[in-house]
Amino acid sequence: MNDFSDSVPIFRQIISLIKRDVASGRLLPGDKILSIREMSKELKVNPNTVQRAYQELEREDITITQRGTGVFICESSEKISLLKQELAQEYLKDFINNMLSIGFDIKEILKIIDEYSKSL
Repeated sequence: MNDFSDSVPIFRQIISLIKRDVASGRLLPGDKILSIREMSKELKVNPNTVQRAYQELEREDITITQRGTGVFICESSEKISLLKQELAQEYLKDFINNMLSIGFDIKEILKIIDEYSKSL
């Protein structure tokens, strides 16, 4: 179960969860994802909410529905690579905006990133 934020619609948060799983490799191209009923039970949300998330993922070509068999992650390595880049941009934008909001400038942010990356 996930703790959903009140500030973002739950269906959007479900989309983000699945996109992260695809980008990270936890869900691989061609993998079958949980049915709407199974996902709604696991996340403890209304099935209509999961259905809305699944519809959006299909519109974005992240998933493919095969009638009678289920919903699968797309097999396009290009699409998955693009998804990873989009998520990286989104995370980077959020990070930089958060750092700027607490008073760091770009030079300071880059220095922090450089120092942190050396500790990895």
